[in-house]
Amino acid sequence: MADETQDFLPELEGYRAGFVAVMGRPNTGKSTLINALLRQNIAAVSPKPQTTRKRQMGILSLDDGQIIFEDTPGVHRPLHKLGECMNQEAIDALEDADLVIFLVDASQPPHEEEKTLAEVIRRLPGVAATPVILVVNKIDLIDQETLADRRTEYLELMPDAIPISISATQGLHLDELLKTILAHLPEHPPFFPLDQTTDLYEKDIAADLIRAAALNILHQEVPYSIAVRIDEYQERNEHGAYIVATLFVERESQKGIVIGQGGAKLKEIGTAARQEIEAMSGRKVFLKLRVKVRKNWRNDRNALRLFGYNLDKVQPIFEE
Repeated sequence: MADETQDFLPELEGYRAGFVAVMGRPNTGKSTLINALLRQNIAAVSPKPQTTRKRQMGILSLDDGQIIFEDTPGVHRPLHKLGECMNQEAIDALEDADLVIFLVDASQPPHEEEKTLAEVIRRLPGVAATPVILVVNKIDLIDQETLADRRTEYLELMPDAIPISISATQGLHLDELLKTILAHLPEHPPFFPLDQTTDLYEKDIAADLIRAAALNILHQEVPYSIAVRIDEYQERNEHGAYIVATLFVERESQKGIVIGQGGAKLKEIGTAARQEIEAMSGRKVFLKLRVKVRKNWRNDRNALRLFGYNLDKVQPIFEE
């Protein structure tokens, strides 16, 4: 948990600042919620689960406080070493947090992953005393009777949590959520400059947006075996940014699917990704994509290190 006072703004009486870990199983809407609270897209979003693979900060500076949201991968039973790394990213955020948002899907009853996550929050040293807000998302998809049942079911997992029901996509009750978050953060000057919105560079966000585009356009298992590496990211003055990226897949057959007949599928991915990158960066972008095979990279320690994952610190959270 960071506690160093920054020198870019004097300490303000009553000002609050802290780190908020947004936790939940895949596809509960963590990235959508953070984008809605920040009122801009800094986190890649897809209707398919496991869009987020690494921690990413979303920084919201208000008149009376600064909230540093940590978007985390969805906690899930891993099928490969990549999944183990993703779970560890979430746990690292949890251990650094001043406050935890336990985000759940109101349209679904509790899953095994949520029960495990609740146990992890309760048993991790230094985390058990961290305040938790149970955020019941997607209330626009259900009736009030079902919502009441869902809140009860999830509160059984986290009896001491503060329950708030929202819809991230519809913007329902987000003001109430922000007030509750601020009320439970410690008094502290801001950790980041007030105009900063994320800890990532544009090229890192661009890689996430490219992979999200692939998730949205491709089908079945193929998109989950894709990793994206940014090879070039150059500014060309009034011509905008020039970006070259490589999409890695695990098998030759997947390479053909990603490229498509006559390159049509890869072009579709590139067009969708370019539009999202331009919306994020506010300028024109030239995007060139290529595809390579890195066999079984999700279980390859060297490949995972190449893509920025650290297997040395991974601790399993699910019992065998």
